[in-house]
Formats: sequence, C-alpha cells, structure tokens
Amino acid sequence: MDRAQLADFLRVRRERLTPADVGLPAGLRRRTPGLRREEVASLATMSTDYYTRLEQGRGPHPSRPVLTGLARALRLNDDERAHLFRLAGEQPGPPPGPPSTVRDGVLRMMDRLDVPAIVLDAKYDVLAWNRQAAALLTDFSALPPRDRNLLRQRFLHGDQADRFGRDATREFAREAAADLRAAAGTYPDDPALAQLIADLQAGSPEFADIWSRHEVARQQSLCQTVLHPAVGRIDVICEVLLVPDRDQRVILYTAEPGSESDQALRLLDVIGTQTLS
Repeated sequence: MDRAQLADFLRVRRERLTPADVGLPAGLRRRTPGLRREEVASLATMSTDYYTRLEQGRGPHPSRPVLTGLARALRLNDDERAHLFRLAGEQPGPPPGPPSTVRDGVLRMMDRLDVPAIVLDAKYDVLAWNRQAAALLTDFSALPPRDRNLLRQRFLHGDQADRFGRDATREFAREAAADLRAAAGTYPDDPALAQLIADLQAGSPEFADIWSRHEVARQQSLCQTVLHPAVGRIDVICEVLLVPDRDQRVILYTAEPGSESDQALRLLDVIGTQTLS
C-alpha cells in the first residue's frame, strides 16, 4: 500500500469533482474546490474521519468494499479504478458492469450516417440509435429504458418471428444467450446483468432451456432478414464496429447496393417511423 500516493490520488480526484457531477447542491459557501471530504465519505458510505485519514496518508489498509465505494463516489473510470486498487495494495477485481455512456464521437458519427445504426453494450442494452434505426427496428425512444434491450424484446415482449423470420430468431436466441453468458463472466458483480438473466430465465422457457446448455461465445454478427410492415422484406448486411475500451458494439445495417433491400432502406430513410396505410 502506497499511502502517500493513495492520499494524493484521492485528494486530486475529489477536487476535480463538482457537486453537480454527483447530484449534490452546490451551496452558498465553498472554501475549497471540488467536493468536501464529508460529501465523498457519505457517497462512499464510510465515516468522514476514516476518509480524512486515508486522504492524509495515515489511514488503515482499506478493504475491497471500501475501495469499491470510493471508486463509485469519485466517479472513476475502469482504468482509474484499477489504479486506486493497486495504490491500496490490492489487485483490481472485475469491472462492476459494462459502461452505459457512449462517446460523443460515436454519437456524432451515427448522426451523420445514412444507414441504420445502434450501439449495444455487453448485455444488449440499446444505448444509442439514429433515426434510420428507429425506422428499421423500432422507435426505441417510445420504450421505457428498461425495455430498450434486444434480449428483453426477443424473449419477453411478444413473438418477433413474424418480423425477423423464425429461423433467424432461433439462431439469434442461441447466439445471444451464449454471448450473455460470456458477459456474465466478465461482469460477475453487475446487479443489472444478474437481474436481466433472472428475468429472462423466469419469463422465457426458451431462454431457460438455452441457458441450461452453458454455451459461451462472443457473437460477432447480428445480421438478419427484416420483414418490415411498411416496405416488406429487407435482407440486411451487418457491420459490427467494436469500441473496446467500453465493451460496446456499433451495429450498422446496410444492403447490397442496387438491390431491392437497398431501395427499401432508402425508402425507410424518407418515411421514418410514420405509419403508411
């Protein structure tokens, strides 16, 4: 444990945060930059005296739960969290969960594309989408945040076989379940991921059967045929772009140039999510 470096790291990270960053009122009188020590201690669920001693380089060896609380309170990213653990003489454990924020550059890229695109995290939450993806797949903005998940949509919210084809949805179900098990191994302490798996097992006998096979594999393709209610069949070609530092995937849906599917995508680009009679 490097007490001096740990103390400096905690102080610098505390001073870089503002009350607004953690959802606290700024107050009228602040003599020091950043958060107060008592505010960090409260966010990390520890006593102010304990945190003060750590920041002054005279505290005891912090436990792993204490370090996890500090990482959460100081809004550390995965690299910063690992650094905190190592300063305290601990090996960093698995990350708490897949990041849910999408880089601004990725969002700008999607807005400028003329093809449907979505961003998925490791548990198949749809974190971002462009208007073409809303027209092709579904208007995710109309769904509650909890339901913006491809696996919940597939296994818990109606039969998608009529839209994507029964063979395709069966194959997706098997591959996605194997991918989800891989994610569970990467993020064993993520409560949202654990809840998703529990909900899928309880609500879908099909998922429960697939899950019991213990298949593990990262899915590299999400290509499928879309039977769109407005423009008919679209055979999409998927390109998967990885965002490794956030364990996210950007899925681009394209079609063979000049094909009927390509023309259908272009038509969807025009009509958007409006309903055609």
